Amino acid sequence: MSDTPKSLYMQRTGVRQYVARNQDGAEIRIGHGPGLFSPGDLLKLALAGCNAMSSDARMAARLGDDFQQFVGVSADYDQDNDRFTHVDVELVQDMSALSEEEIEDLKRRADAAIKRNCTIEHSVVDQALSASHTWTNERID
Repeated sequence: MSDTPKSLYMQRTGVRQYVARNQDGAEIRIGHGPGLFSPGDLLKLALAGCNAMSSDARMAARLGDDFQQFVGVSADYDQDNDRFTHVDVELVQDMSALSEEEIEDLKRRADAAIKRNCTIEHSVVDQALSASHTWTNERID
């Protein structure tokens, strides 16, 4: 390894198993098997996380800093070509305190924030991978 420390790196821990670390001390286990995230999981989570984080300020401005959100992600996979063909992200939060007009305005603003700020979407989706996100108004317990 070079003398220059890397801010993001992986270390092999077993057969097709790694632990990834960043400069802030976070760790994530990568591989195939129980308790591990696959690289495909990480790609999907990166897109979902980027959607959520890019729109978070818009959502918090209307729903409050303590709003709850659940973000689900799934993907279509083409086994013959070994690639994801589409990723679907669903962002679920309780918007019942808003009028229909306010909900539509919030979704429009949050969509614009994702388009403007989501680096993962700019880097991966805009180049090769089809993706979409939907907003779901639902109480989260």
